[in-house]
Amino acid sequence: MPLSTPSRRALLTAAVTAPAAAVGAPLLAAPAGAATPVRGVGVGLVHPWAPLVLAPDVTASADVPAARVVRIAGTDFLQLRGGVVCALTAEAALGTVPATLAVPKTSRGVCPRNNKAGVNACVVEISTSGRVTVLGATAANAITWVTLDGFSVVLA
Repeated sequence: MPLSTPSRRALLTAAVTAPAAAVGAPLLAAPAGAATPVRGVGVGLVHPWAPLVLAPDVTASADVPAARVVRIAGTDFLQLRGGVVCALTAEAALGTVPATLAVPKTSRGVCPRNNKAGVNACVVEISTSGRVTVLGATAANAITWVTLDGFSVVLA
């Protein structure tokens, strides 16, 4: 009987729902290639949480924005956490990911934002230079806060 491989959906679900204990402190001392099985899927920490460098007009919320890279079943995922308070009326930079974290391609994800006129999500984009940009704000529909906790993209 052939071995089954996890589907892309299973990998993405594991990336978003991997418990912090599986990729947290115990793996920080382990080499980058180390993996701990989570429900049969190898999970390893490639780059630990590191704070984002925020733009001058952006303020961190109680949970300081940070980025990390985890490897799940051989696939690297860039994940963000935390939140920001801002006053965006157009496309604008939130800041940059740490210089030690290489982003090989422009990556986009949808993140929660303040609910204005029924719009409660925005697009967050990370460029290859590491610039984190929020898309979707207008003068009539300003973005006053963004939560980055749901941001998880494949880095391949």
